[in-house]
Amino acid sequence: MQNKLKGWIAPNSITKDPNDKILILDPAGHVGLEEIYKEMREEDTGLRPETLTHVVTLYERIVARFLMNGYYVNTGLFYAVPRFLGLIEKGCWNPEKNSIYVAFSQDKVLREEIAKTDIVIQGEKNDVMYILETEDRKTGLTDGRMSSGRNLVVRGAYIKVVGDDPSVGISFRNKADDTVVKVEEEMYSTNNPSELIFIVPTELSDGEYELTVTTQYTKNKGVFLKSPRSVSVPVYVGEKKNEEDDRPVIE
Repeated sequence: MQNKLKGWIAPNSITKDPNDKILILDPAGHVGLEEIYKEMREEDTGLRPETLTHVVTLYERIVARFLMNGYYVNTGLFYAVPRFLGLIEKGCWNPEKNSIYVAFSQDKVLREEIAKTDIVIQGEKNDVMYILETEDRKTGLTDGRMSSGRNLVVRGAYIKVVGDDPSVGISFRNKADDTVVKVEEEMYSTNNPSELIFIVPTELSDGEYELTVTTQYTKNKGVFLKSPRSVSVPVYVGEKKNEEDDRPVIE
């Protein structure tokens, strides 16, 4: 597989300088473990599919276990460090106010692949819709974490939620069971082209989700797109974990 990333040049919605430009990834699609296993088999490893699945699952579980026992983990692909969040009150750990997260940074393997990657700039696109980042207002983290019942900030471009199509709105798809929860309009506190602030639904349990913003917004006042367009990013509540792992707890 040849490394190639495609992108569009777009105005930086976070600054007011019209000359500030950023490069927005033109995504190639979504890939999960099944696609990874298929690519591994095409490398002619000689391993049976069930063996590959077992090895990868075991690897994930062991890495998670090391992290949840206080080790810094260096896999070559990434470097991971467990961290604590929240103030400790009365010398006790309170799961309602304290939590664990794991910080990841790229390591040697990824740096080597980055060095071999070609960047294809497809030109300038002033009306490209994108999400630049999310911020959990409870923790201040911008790594995709969010807290149920607390404010989440979404920053980007062309993300103002407007339009009369039934699909318009903000939704969360649970990656585990494909159930979808939509954010009610009264939960929005800010609804601007470059920033959304809303309360994360309290019914979202710990797990990984796909946050999708769907809108008919255009820069022309009173004019909507005929067909809605959407942008999605991965987010999560609680700790990122394997399906077979228990939620990390510190006693």
